Amino acid sequence: MRQSSVRKEGAEKRAPHASDHGWDGEPHEGEARPGGSPEGRRGGARTGGGTKRGGGARKSAGAKQSAGAKKSGGAPPAGDGDGRRGGGGGGERPTRRKRGVLRWSATVLSVLILGTAGAGYLYYQHLNGNLETDALNLGEHRAPEPTPNAAGQTPLNILLIGSDARDSKENQKLGGAKDTFGSPPLADVQMLLHLSADRTNMSVVSMPRDTLLQIPKCTDPDDGKVYEQTGPRTMTNESLGRGGPGCTVATWEKLTNIHINHFMMVDFAGVVSMADAIGGVPVCVDKNIHSRDNQGHGSGLKLKKGTTEIQGEQALQWLRTRYGFEDGSDIGRAKAQHMYMNALVRKLRENTSLTSPNQLRRLAEEATSALKVDDGLGSIKKLYDLGNELKKVAPERTTMTTMPYEYVGARVIPKPGDAEQLFRLVRDDVPLDGKGGKKTKEKPSDDPAAADDRIAIQVQNGTGTAAEPAVSGRATTVAQLLAAKGFAKATPDTASALTQARTVVRYPSVDLEGDAQRVAKSLGLPLSSAKKSTDVSGVTLVVGADWREGKAPAKAKKKDDSTPESADALSGSDKKACMKVDPNFTW
Repeated sequence: MRQSSVRKEGAEKRAPHASDHGWDGEPHEGEARPGGSPEGRRGGARTGGGTKRGGGARKSAGAKQSAGAKKSGGAPPAGDGDGRRGGGGGGERPTRRKRGVLRWSATVLSVLILGTAGAGYLYYQHLNGNLETDALNLGEHRAPEPTPNAAGQTPLNILLIGSDARDSKENQKLGGAKDTFGSPPLADVQMLLHLSADRTNMSVVSMPRDTLLQIPKCTDPDDGKVYEQTGPRTMTNESLGRGGPGCTVATWEKLTNIHINHFMMVDFAGVVSMADAIGGVPVCVDKNIHSRDNQGHGSGLKLKKGTTEIQGEQALQWLRTRYGFEDGSDIGRAKAQHMYMNALVRKLRENTSLTSPNQLRRLAEEATSALKVDDGLGSIKKLYDLGNELKKVAPERTTMTTMPYEYVGARVIPKPGDAEQLFRLVRDDVPLDGKGGKKTKEKPSDDPAAADDRIAIQVQNGTGTAAEPAVSGRATTVAQLLAAKGFAKATPDTASALTQARTVVRYPSVDLEGDAQRVAKSLGLPLSSAKKSTDVSGVTLVVGADWREGKAPAKAKKKDDSTPESADALSGSDKKACMKVDPNFTW
């Protein structure tokens, strides 16, 4: 059952943030690169007041899940000194992503535990009571649902969210400035888990927490407060404070046009105990490592060269380590997180250590106490079923990636071309491991199209991108072009403000499929650009960024279904992966 919000007034005013007090690996200190000064603290807007969106005690505001921001397509901008990203306009780089890795591990761990451990049913009612739920999408528009494949199957997309809040004493003990206690969460970790329609493969796409984008209008379901749409340069992690996780879901759908079925948030403090219950996860380093510099900054992780089974707080240290891995950036930390998750999933699938009923009950207890989900996942049975679906995917068909990005000042935006390519692959249910099957030939609709002058068409302007605003008046211009082609009932929707990479024709029901395909064909678009969507009431042409000018959309190039190199893909079957250790942090 959804818990009511306890956020206070003054939501527009930023409360002190953990990074302002230097928390990122140690309880109350900033971090510095070897020989350098502690990294800058980040300023910027943040909503204030407490919240129960992430739970209380064990269900802390903004349940954690990890995968901190990772790599993008380019190097830091010139003048960014030591290559950090972060604060204001001063070229500083925030230091908080380290703990993000932990949230991701907790999320996936919780799901897989519930799918692996049948003991969850022993406490069915009790465990159901542990779960908290919240609204799935707080925006006004939904991304279109995917078209079922030939077998009638559809993909499953789950957004994993982790916040930076510190609303429990347990989380405070694991690190965090006391000044942030009770303040609302920022969605510092966001990862989309895509399970293919045929359940043969799974992809994970993480997004850097300081990605600049447009957050849509969201309405808080607790108090009815309306948060208007932001400008195109708002940090994505602010979405969680604009009504709850449903606003983060709405933000992802607006950016990617990927229909999201569920979200999950996981408590930060539950990771240590769950890692203990599993019995350890194997990780590898190519040199002895001690993540601690001469000023005492670092996670404290200390391991010998080779493979070590880590658990408890040592697992926490691994997941939060930045100093000592590769170049000391978040890229290295994200790689370590992916390696840990791959090893964890393999171990859970093997069930080699989860043989004791007490272990299984403990894992189920910890997982449900940590989880916060949408109503569609709000029971043990639903989570158990989800876990069984996820278990169908072999490790070698699991691919972890990061949204390609490039720097804009001290922040990042989705990398033009590469980011949309990754989103398209997910939308089209194309495996990121390159093992997709043969494409089926486009089939014309069985529904005959009406005469051109009788097809009512609403034209929307979706020409905006992460880097450019929408072309003013484009919907009106295209509606006039359609009228000249004989579509007399084409009218512009001047109120729409969408972001659509490629022009599409949407229709709400099968009886309008033929009309939609006719419009697409008249514009030289492939039949596949006519897509069914419950988000429209009639045939709707969304003019995309590929048609910002001219009388027809740009001809689509032959589809390249390869995963961009800038996504830094890692296979779940890679058992040889070993973290490279910075010589300055070896012993």
